[in-house]
Amino acid sequence: MAVERIHIEKFLALAKEHPVIDVRSPGEYNHAHIPGAHSMPLFSDEERKVVGTTYKQQSREKAIKVGLDYFGPKMRKMVEEVEGISKKVLGIGKEHSGEQVQIPNSKILLIYCWRGGMRSGAVSWLLDMYGFKVYTLAGGYKSFRNYVLDTFKQSFHFNIIGGYTGSGKTETLKALQEKGTAVIDLEGLANHKGSAFGNIGMPKQPTQEMFENRLGCELRAMSYEPVTSEAPFRGLGGIWLEDESQRIGLVNIPHELWKTMRQSPVYFLDIPFEERLKHITEEYGQLDQQKLIAAIGRIKEKLGGLNAKTAIQLLEEGNTPESFRILLKYYDKFYFKGLHNREGLETLLHTIDCKTVSADNAGLLLAALQHQYEKP
Repeated sequence: MAVERIHIEKFLALAKEHPVIDVRSPGEYNHAHIPGAHSMPLFSDEERKVVGTTYKQQSREKAIKVGLDYFGPKMRKMVEEVEGISKKVLGIGKEHSGEQVQIPNSKILLIYCWRGGMRSGAVSWLLDMYGFKVYTLAGGYKSFRNYVLDTFKQSFHFNIIGGYTGSGKTETLKALQEKGTAVIDLEGLANHKGSAFGNIGMPKQPTQEMFENRLGCELRAMSYEPVTSEAPFRGLGGIWLEDESQRIGLVNIPHELWKTMRQSPVYFLDIPFEERLKHITEEYGQLDQQKLIAAIGRIKEKLGGLNAKTAIQLLEEGNTPESFRILLKYYDKFYFKGLHNREGLETLLHTIDCKTVSADNAGLLLAALQHQYEKP
């Protein structure tokens, strides 16, 4: 067998069924990587620094010799680690969902480093010699990043779920997904619910680069999924997204993509205030009180000093609904401004009257979308 260098499209197609190995340093991998890739660093962060310094200050040949000193003792461990990985494949793009693709004893491996150079070449040589069929990514991780960034410039057909805070937009998004529509959960990818309270009880947010990598992979996957009997509503077209500010916690929706979202039709769930207050109290009322108070402190200036003080006092007294009433009025004003700060809103906005917060509202959205498609 011989190692083959392949371009990003073929690499990602194979990655749906075979292990992807990232041989960059732990620091590079932890910052961002191809979703689903396994970290198997050729060098530690410190070793990489030494090799790089040797390359710059002495010569390429000397750097290779230093690298071989590090690589030699790791060879057997690398082979054994890959043998373990090959028995349980975590497919590309499955990292976020946790879904595992079981392919016993896969003999095909996909390997990448930063630019598809010496690191992936060295590890590929070893694993090829051991008996694996190895593909390396031409251009390395850098080519994947260019692929991701190019994704955001494409013309996507989005349907945006709008609604004031407490409208159950995320729940509705999940219900749409269960009905077989194309859905991307931006807040799920960002590990943040999108408000000052959005990080409470959530995992650590990814880096901006990793968020973009996850999002790019999902967009590409959604773009090519066919209409099937299990996913009949794909025939109506469009990917459903929740209406978001460009910033979700510490990460930002890429500008070109966000611009497309702002030009897309908005299906607004119009739900009575008291119903939304009840829902938001159930959702957030069980969270750590001190973290809620700290979050109120972060929006004190926008909320107003008196409102913030009163909201905190009500929380401390155990009157969560009335505390949240103050906060909900603030977020309603904030969302109203963002909703109407769109060009051509009169043609983009479709209001859906809903009696309460319910996953059944997904059916109302699909009916409204169907109506739009049936218009002459």
